[in-house]
Amino acid sequence: MKANRKTIIYAICLIAAIILPLVFGGNYFISLYGQTLINIIIVFGLNFITGLTRNMNLGTAGIMALGAYASGILYVKFGVSPWLGLAAAIVVGYLIGKGLGYPSLRVSGVYLSLTTIAFGEIVRLILNNTMNLTGGAQGLSNLSSYSIFGFEISRGLPFYYFLLVIMLIMLWISTRIVRSKWGRAFKAISDNPDAAESLGIDIAKVKVLAFTLASIYASFGGALYAHLMGYINPATFNFDMSIDFVVMLMVGGIGVVSGNIIGAIVVTMLPELLRFLGNYYQLVFYLIAFIGAIKLPQGWPAGLASLWKWIVKKTGLKSRKEG
Repeated sequence: MKANRKTIIYAICLIAAIILPLVFGGNYFISLYGQTLINIIIVFGLNFITGLTRNMNLGTAGIMALGAYASGILYVKFGVSPWLGLAAAIVVGYLIGKGLGYPSLRVSGVYLSLTTIAFGEIVRLILNNTMNLTGGAQGLSNLSSYSIFGFEISRGLPFYYFLLVIMLIMLWISTRIVRSKWGRAFKAISDNPDAAESLGIDIAKVKVLAFTLASIYASFGGALYAHLMGYINPATFNFDMSIDFVVMLMVGGIGVVSGNIIGAIVVTMLPELLRFLGNYYQLVFYLIAFIGAIKLPQGWPAGLASLWKWIVKKTGLKSRKEG
């Protein structure tokens, strides 16, 4: 019964995702929906390193930027297909993951956080000052969309549905990884690294793997973002963006793949829904996120589920239904 209920919920969510841009359309909102899907993909990756192994990564924006610029530079400077740019972004993510993963073996906690923050800022400064290659502060523009068999996936609804398919594929991959021996190893070194090592788990190898997966997802998402927007510049990939990804993880519930989707949707869409508050919308949003982090430390979905169980218990709703 529980499995059937989950299947029904997933089916309803998928139908809603398909219908939403048809009901609430417009170029701005469809672009926002596309950004939400990309954020979901990136949070899937962050979940491996920060959610499961509990190693903080505050340099996600820098990794995303390198993926975006890898694809953007190949297209603008060399006329390379965005598909090959996407493959290049995956390679870049792999290399970054290896490069960031090994320092994580020697530092942890606040020192690892500072290391990843420094990485993100260094990337942004390099992109901002290499005018001949990256366009400097002006960035790269006129980035084309993807095409399949000669048919361009134009921005708007076609690109949104293209991203939806990509997100579903990445959801399946992420779920498989979490349920695999890799996922169990990630959780093991988070709960008790000494016990995990005594059972034969190579902690160093597992940590580097988690960083590598997180970096590949972020770099992959960056390449998608570049061709969704058609324009990128260094200012977009700032420290605030990295913080937002961590907030997405916290809102959805750390370590929960389905929660990654909810967290990314809430953190991406809620500020837009609060824009009627004018200059105070960001203050209100972060206040809501702060209160949620304190009152619902397991994530909003788990907190709301606990609240529902409490209501059912107090009101006797379940017993009345059974009767």
